[in-house]
Parts: sequence; C-alpha cells; structure tokens
Amino acid sequence: MSDDFADVLDAVGPRLRALRRHRGLTLAQLAAATGISESTLSRLESGRRRATLELLLPLARVHDVPLDDLVGAPRTGDPRIHLTPVHRHGMTFVPLSGRPGGLQAYKMLVPAGLREPDHQVHAGYEWLHVLHGRLRLVLGEHDLVLPAGESAEFATTVPHWLGSADGKPVELLILFGRQGERAHLRARAR
Repeated sequence: MSDDFADVLDAVGPRLRALRRHRGLTLAQLAAATGISESTLSRLESGRRRATLELLLPLARVHDVPLDDLVGAPRTGDPRIHLTPVHRHGMTFVPLSGRPGGLQAYKMLVPAGLREPDHQVHAGYEWLHVLHGRLRLVLGEHDLVLPAGESAEFATTVPHWLGSADGKPVELLILFGRQGERAHLRARAR
C-alpha cells in the first residue's frame, strides 16, 4: 500500500470523530441513526478499524456530506460548477446546489405567456425571491403579485401555481426543502 493511500485511510478516523463532535452527537446517537454499533464507530474513530464503503455510506447520509469529505479525497478536475437546467411545467429550473438532501437552491425562469395549469401539491417547503419581473403566485385561496425584490415562503402541500403577472418573463431564486425544511429560522425576542 502506498504511503499516500495509508495516510488518507489513517486520517478518516479523526475526521469522523471531529465531524460527529461538531454536530454535537454522541456515539450512541450516531449508532442509532446509522445502524452501526457504538463499538464499531469507536474503533473507526480511533483508527483501530479501517473504513469500508458499507460503513462510510450511512455516515455520509446521516452527516449530509459527500463521501469524498469523509475520506478527505482531493478535489479533482475542473472546479467550475456546470449547471444542467431542468424543464418542468413549461418553466426552467437551474439547480444551484448539488448536495443530496436538505435545502436545495434553484434559479427558476418563468417564460412569458405561461398558461395556468392545475395547481401543484407536493411535499416540502419553499422560499422564493423575485429577481426580475412580476411573479403571480396563486397559493390556496390567495392570488398575489410579487414584483422584483419581494419574497414569499409557503408549505408546498398548499395548492400553488407560479407564473408571470404581466405576460413577461420572470426570474426567481428558490430554496426548497423536500422534507419540509425551512430556509431560515426566526429568533424570538426575550
């Protein structure tokens, strides 16, 4: 085994321990979340057990980090983000985040003259901000017009539709939590 490879494997344990502590988790809590025994997790963190894919995958999922981050893999290739637009319901969504799970960020382009289809309902929570144009947001019984610079947030379990308020294109920034995560928390005054 090359020295570089051995160094990478030796660094996995301390990286796992630091990540667990940073998240404020005990070994027992992490064991319950991953299905990996406390003793195995302890041996991984101390370096007495080598990490395997079967152990790292649930850890990456629970910590919501790419597998590369757990093993300290060097960044490779082109550092630029290559965005692949997705077309749905006549609109274009450009994903701005690539991490699995959690909040997802999108730039959304609403074309001019988009007709109002049936309202959508799906799991999640959405926060949006109008970058350019005038957005028509139909949310349940509400029919709202948001000009550039305004924002809205709502549970996507409420029937909703987004379109142009004036027949011109609209650009939005959207933060969407598929599991109902909110984009921000409000602090309460004491």
